[in-house]
Amino acid sequence: MNPKYQPFFDTFRFRSGVEVKNRLVMAPMTTYSGNPDDTVSKGELTYYARRSRGVGMVITACTYVTANGKGFPGEFAGDRDEMIPSLRSLATAIKEQGAKAVLQIFHAGRMSPPELVPHGKTVSASAVAAEQQGAPVPSELTDGEIQDIIKAFGETTRRAIEAGYDGVEIHGANGYLVQQFFSPHANRRNDHWGGSLEKRMRFPLAVVDEVKRVVAAHAKQPFLIGYRFSPEEAETPGITMADTLVLTDALAQKELDYLHVSLMNFWSTPRSAEGTRSETRLELIQKQVASRVPVMGVGSIRTADEALQAFATGVPLLALGRELIIEPEWVEKVQNGQEADIQVEIDKNDQARLDIPDPLWHAILHTPGWFPISQKV
Repeated sequence: MNPKYQPFFDTFRFRSGVEVKNRLVMAPMTTYSGNPDDTVSKGELTYYARRSRGVGMVITACTYVTANGKGFPGEFAGDRDEMIPSLRSLATAIKEQGAKAVLQIFHAGRMSPPELVPHGKTVSASAVAAEQQGAPVPSELTDGEIQDIIKAFGETTRRAIEAGYDGVEIHGANGYLVQQFFSPHANRRNDHWGGSLEKRMRFPLAVVDEVKRVVAAHAKQPFLIGYRFSPEEAETPGITMADTLVLTDALAQKELDYLHVSLMNFWSTPRSAEGTRSETRLELIQKQVASRVPVMGVGSIRTADEALQAFATGVPLLALGRELIIEPEWVEKVQNGQEADIQVEIDKNDQARLDIPDPLWHAILHTPGWFPISQKV
């Protein structure tokens, strides 16, 4: 191995006591590939096992915590105890390859396709549709329903513990329910759960508190809790960088194991005018939380040298997403001095070689701009 890449392979111990063998993480990416009964499929197990051999930790695709929170066709379920064997099969497949397994837990809120949820009824913080063509107007959640969803995040955490995971990641990003409560676009309430910035933070922080309570009550060994968030929204009104810095300050006080910034590009700068425009979103967030909680970076990192540049900013952990789909042996190739052989484009003939399930493969080929597609014949 080229010695300059050694920082990737230093061990890291989280606040909870969970230790990973290196600083590289498989980012959460939906596969659309679960079984019709919402259990994890054999194709998914093969896909994850292949990509778990090198990284220190794998964060799974999201699993929904209530039936009305399902966000994708082929999404595996975590909303009932009958799903524990399914969840366990995925944790086992990951851990057998030497990586820690983290289950991402979420509720899609107004982003749920109506055909995937009971009675076609989508829900959110307020009865405000997403700014997408044809998006349905969701039902505003009552206080009782909100409390039930908070408890459901805790119950799915308990299932993760029983299924053998090493941790959970609360999905507070990408426009889903936890973010919807924080967003001034989706949350127009004027009660305990909305109105001011402080009140819009109450649901995300209540979910964190419930997950922490369940871990303290049920985990018999170190079990980590992470939180993923999107720093800004394009909508007006929408989440601004200033809003996010207030949220991250509050999250940093919760003694979480990490904060995971959801970005398409690691080096992206804020949309809004706060701060110095030359500072990236990640730099602003790291400055805000200081040493109180580790920050995990992600976003269009393809080569080993690009990863090295990202580490130079001070992030202690780096997640690889699409690049691990394209190059499942990314970590091993760097470790073995073969970084020049890393693939950065996906070949249209490579589905079988890459162990990619059919639904995910279809999404890759039919979502323009999502993946760099090789033009080789």
